[in-house]
Amino acid sequence: MTNIAKFALDDDSLVVIIGSGAGGGTVANELAQKGISSVVLEAGKRFTLEDLKNNEWEMFMKLSWLDKRISAGGWHHSKNHTNLPAWIVKGVGGSSIHWAGVSLRFKPHEFKMQSTNGNIEGANVADWPVTYEEVAPYYVKAEHKMGVTGKATDTPDLPESSHTKLHRIAAERTGMTFTNAPMAINSVPNDGRPACQQIGFCMQGCRIGAKWSTMYTEIPKAEATGLCEIRPNCMVLKIEHDKSGKATGVLYVDKDGNKKLQKARIVCVAANSIESPRLLLNSASEMFPDGLANSSGQVGRNYMGHVTGGVYGVFPEPVNMHRGTSVPSLITSEQANNPERGFVAGYTLEVLSLGLGFLSAFLKPGTSGWGRETAEALENYQNMAGVWICGEDLPVATNRITLHPTEKDQHGLPVPVITKTDHNNDVVMRNHAYSQMAKLYKSVGATKMHNLPAYPSSHNMGTNRMSEHPSDGVVNKWGQAHDVPNLFISDGSQFVTSAAVNPTLTIVALAIRQADHIAGLMKSGQV
Repeated sequence: MTNIAKFALDDDSLVVIIGSGAGGGTVANELAQKGISSVVLEAGKRFTLEDLKNNEWEMFMKLSWLDKRISAGGWHHSKNHTNLPAWIVKGVGGSSIHWAGVSLRFKPHEFKMQSTNGNIEGANVADWPVTYEEVAPYYVKAEHKMGVTGKATDTPDLPESSHTKLHRIAAERTGMTFTNAPMAINSVPNDGRPACQQIGFCMQGCRIGAKWSTMYTEIPKAEATGLCEIRPNCMVLKIEHDKSGKATGVLYVDKDGNKKLQKARIVCVAANSIESPRLLLNSASEMFPDGLANSSGQVGRNYMGHVTGGVYGVFPEPVNMHRGTSVPSLITSEQANNPERGFVAGYTLEVLSLGLGFLSAFLKPGTSGWGRETAEALENYQNMAGVWICGEDLPVATNRITLHPTEKDQHGLPVPVITKTDHNNDVVMRNHAYSQMAKLYKSVGATKMHNLPAYPSSHNMGTNRMSEHPSDGVVNKWGQAHDVPNLFISDGSQFVTSAAVNPTLTIVALAIRQADHIAGLMKSGQV
């Protein structure tokens, strides 16, 4: 590649972007295409397509963020996944490497959950300060950028697999709403990348690059302009600021353990909903004693995943769910907000194939899970089909990211503690989903059902949420910090609510929108 940029540490004209996933990688490319220079600091290494293999455990160990984290609170993870609250990637491309590709828009009401349902006891629900109508044009741009299949881009759906066919027939028999999943996976050659070959195991990374990932789309395109420098293996320790409270640079440690300070005109934080608030909390100073941009006390609060769980049925004949894309189709009957069911908000049932390795880990987590039931399930693997529950997780103020008072990581930073307890709404919703899946699978002859508990989430949201007023959140409708005007949050931590759909498309849409705003502010000299 030619024109690789190399910027000086004292260059204070740059946008410094922390993280290279769906948010950070997209912002970097959008800015580069507008002629704006940036440095992207990524804590993980740089991978190539040759590094990606259809081996679940090998890729889990290769890609995952496995630095020590502590799961606390009443959720399932504090017992069975004590050091793995989230299943995300540490590497250039971030968790856009490890995702299924499902690309669904929020519904209009999902931007206005407080107005829709009023105050909910035990929850910290609020409306987004931005509407669906404001985001919709950026959804269109994101869908075309990512090559989303289906009517959004007039691109063919991916081929129907036997896994899809079973669920389509079951939905017809039960009157549930079935649809092919809109996927950011090429169904035809697009953007210089090949069409999907139905290899399967998409969550381990797409070996041929058919699935959209900033690893081989946004990042290389940004670099090709000569205006973006990617620095892998660089862990950010702190954001510095001047006496006026303006961000001036980013302190980080490189792959050789050297501490460096990169000056900046603007800082964009896109390090995921755990690391982004952790960084702001670690950037506390005399001016910001509770953490940078935290006058509201909301940094780290309102941590959301999704209301999740798995349902896997055993059938008389082979299904071979592993053949084809990981999430080929959806059951969308329960997406609406209908409190008459006993809970607010909704959920999507996503047809999801788990490989033999991950199924063995998630079927009955913990050492007590190994036994006759697990062995029997694995023996019947080829006859299994399954779904993943993706339900709206209510924001709760006490579900939060904090810094451990004594334990430090390899860089000397306090280890993050992820505290979460299910709201009662989550419990009722999950049980409703289990019940609906029982109806669905019995209609097509399931001989046995396995209800899987929640496993470490790839969907991490909240913790630096948007708000209209500085007292209620961390950033405004553009992801711009209320307290620090040249600091932006560019990832899912700016989400106010979680909706009943996967977050990546919305992260990308907001990143495109934010880059437009940043470019305008820079041109006018406002930052």
